[in-house]
Amino acid sequence: MTDDYRQISFSSHGTTCDAWFFSPASDSPFTGPSGSPVVVMAHGFGGTKDSGLAPFAQRLADFGVAVLAFDYRGFGASEGQPRQRVSMTAQAQDYHAAIAAAIAQSGVDPARTVLWGVSQSAGHALSVAADRTDIRAVIAMVPMIDGLSAGRNALAQVGIGAVARSAVTGVRSAIAGRLRGTPIMMPLVGRPGERAALTAQGYFEAYTALAGPTWRNEVDAAVGLELGGYRADRHLDRVTAAVLVQIADFDRAAPPHAAAKAAFKARAEVRHYPCDHFDLFAGNQWFEAALAHQLHFLRRHLLDGARNQVRTTEDKA
Repeated sequence: MTDDYRQISFSSHGTTCDAWFFSPASDSPFTGPSGSPVVVMAHGFGGTKDSGLAPFAQRLADFGVAVLAFDYRGFGASEGQPRQRVSMTAQAQDYHAAIAAAIAQSGVDPARTVLWGVSQSAGHALSVAADRTDIRAVIAMVPMIDGLSAGRNALAQVGIGAVARSAVTGVRSAIAGRLRGTPIMMPLVGRPGERAALTAQGYFEAYTALAGPTWRNEVDAAVGLELGGYRADRHLDRVTAAVLVQIADFDRAAPPHAAAKAAFKARAEVRHYPCDHFDLFAGNQWFEAALAHQLHFLRRHLLDGARNQVRTTEDKA
């Protein structure tokens, strides 16, 4: 495995975003006269690229595709104010900007662009693909599709009192933001019974085990209002790319039934794993299986591009 990446930056709506660009292996079977495919990836809810994305990016690069992993505005190493505020609209905009940055890199084939997301970013990847016709494939790992469905999951886990208190705090933070006041922050992840966005048993340990140096365990409490209306499946019937949806059947953060419905709408290939939300990350039992399915999917949908480019070049000669 290589960790050979270079740091780059790009602008998203006037703000500089930080990214890592992993070059593909030199003997890549995917490289054709137009270059190699590129995977554009970002983390999920409150995540940063240094918190569990590198093992996926490195293995994909060793497999033979370029990878651009980036931080959203206001998170990780990217610039932007306010910090730690999740905006679904802004994060989708950042994905579009990251795609432009990825295909501008030397040696990249723009016709073979892949979007990769996990949890919240998997929902963004699907939504962005629905708005474009130039995406070759999408990998959506444990996708968070439906905010209301996720809210019902949280209600069952922590009770109506905790959900109501979080909602009141979210409204207060949103009002503070509109009045240019100080937003109210809350922990992103905590132990059962603590005040945090994610408090399922084992989630604090699982998330903090992934945490890199730029990750912060806090998020603007107004995110609850954003999540309530979030639906990544509204336009999935417009997706023209090949789609792989990877579902954790015992997922307590991203409801698996919502992911399954979205996969059907997007005409996706579906893989199931008998595990919870974080169990597909490196260091956990299902990482290798999830990665193997991603590589198999990309091999089937990207290799033809390289072969066809070679044939076309030979025909012209």
